[in-house]
Amino acid sequence: VQLVEAGGGMVQPGGSLRLLCAASGFTFNSYDMSWVRQAPGKGPEWVSTLNAAGSSTYYADSVKGRFTISRDNAKNKLYLQMNNQQPEDTALYYCTIAKGLARRSQGTQVTVSS
Repeated sequence: VQLVEAGGGMVQPGGSLRLLCAASGFTFNSYDMSWVRQAPGKGPEWVSTLNAAGSSTYYADSVKGRFTISRDNAKNKLYLQMNNQQPEDTALYYCTIAKGLARRSQGTQVTVSS
């Protein structure tokens, strides 16, 4: 199993970023997928989950209405569109299989700062 995230960076408050998770080594279209984030000095925080078919989405209250999770099962890719970002969104973001919180990939750093 390999998960590789990309797309992070520094953005000003109110800005947008789109994260990508490239998956390999398992049957991607058979599994729900999630995004999790971890801010410095804090534990992992579940952000969003998308079911295997891509038809049902779930969001943490802190990101609801601002973030959108999606997937392309033909390309084994998971995405997270983040709009109207706020400083509290600053964290290391990583994707997980199902609703796991454990990080098994390098993640991608998102920093929201003016």
